[in-house]
Amino acid sequence: MRMHIESLAHGGDGVAHLDDGRAAFVADACPGDTIEAEVLQDKGRYVRARITAIVEPSPDRVDPPCPYFGECGGCQWQHVKHDVQLKAKTAAVRDALERIGHMEAPPVAECLANDMPYGYRNKIELVVSQQSGRLVLGFHRRSSSEVIPIEACLLLPERARNAPKALQGALRYITSGRDVALARVALRVAANTGDLEVALWTRPGPFPRKLAATAISEAVGATGVVRCMFKGPEESRDVVGVEILKGRGAWRERLGGHSLLVSAPSFFQVNTTMAERLVEAAVNLLEPAGHDVLDVFAGVGTFTLPLAARTHVTAIESSGAAISDLKRNLANAVLDADIAPGDASFVLRDLEGPVERVLLDPPRAGLHPDVVGQLTRMRPQRLVYVSCDPATLARDARLLARAGLQPVSAQPLDLFPQTYHVETVAVFETANGG
Repeated sequence: MRMHIESLAHGGDGVAHLDDGRAAFVADACPGDTIEAEVLQDKGRYVRARITAIVEPSPDRVDPPCPYFGECGGCQWQHVKHDVQLKAKTAAVRDALERIGHMEAPPVAECLANDMPYGYRNKIELVVSQQSGRLVLGFHRRSSSEVIPIEACLLLPERARNAPKALQGALRYITSGRDVALARVALRVAANTGDLEVALWTRPGPFPRKLAATAISEAVGATGVVRCMFKGPEESRDVVGVEILKGRGAWRERLGGHSLLVSAPSFFQVNTTMAERLVEAAVNLLEPAGHDVLDVFAGVGTFTLPLAARTHVTAIESSGAAISDLKRNLANAVLDADIAPGDASFVLRDLEGPVERVLLDPPRAGLHPDVVGQLTRMRPQRLVYVSCDPATLARDARLLARAGLQPVSAQPLDLFPQTYHVETVAVFETANGG
């Protein structure tokens, strides 16, 4: 059937409407396209379809520069002009707050653009697979567990763009005749320092440590090589030990005037340049000067350090690796903060209220209801919520509003060009303001 693509959905697909009014979600479509498509799945209220022919391409359609686009699951929008991507991300945040957050005219600003649509990532994770008896490094095929071999990634800085191919060669040499239970390989490339770290994620067991350090260093110019040993399901990342094969055992990056050391199991924003703008926006919007601040999900100190330079901070974090990094980063910056280790749901119960300012940077799943309940008890005057998912932000915004914290603003930022992902800094205030 013939379709006209109207918009982009959060998730990456183009959106059209059938004659009966139902939405059709079409992969690799661009707003303005007129296409021929076939329905793959009829979900009742909507359908999923694929393009069989582009009858008239949109003026906003561009040629994807990556040879893996369309197969690799990493990017969804390389075929769409960057300014159209930005509009779609703004619309995604607004739509989520309206539909899920039940807000009328949510205060959403235009998405802040990234000046580097490619070469912006400081980290990628490559999956290890065996194909035709040979080790392969790559990314998962879109909507599949199959691994596509990758020789280069355009999202990496130019100096490391071809690192996947070089790493694959080194790892084939290292693992020849050996079963080292290698599951994935993480590559971190600093934007503001010379650090390049390779983390090998394996099951516990024998491992050629010296050989791996030498071969990987020579292949990609790594300043650090570590081995992260884990147990259980791969997605749980239950780390049982980290071995330093070369270097200091932590990747170093500068962010907003602060030097941060990040160990391999710890989270760090993958776009250094836009992370600086994110931190600046969040800290300034919090208006911390003269107020005690609670930094929940503090991580390695991305927000804690700039906050501690202005006021007293209590940082809550559950990851042991991140807590160690946070302590080291505070000490190196000659800054002080109270660190409350543990899950936020439990730690908040033991903290005395009220608290004047709260900064939240939760994982994609958003806030546990217990966290919202404890924040309600503490009655912060102003709360800044850093979100990587519009749907969970909207859900939590609705809960916070019920608790008396009203949304004041939401600023999307384009930390992930060529993908549908968007970061948002949302501000909430009690009824009497900050």
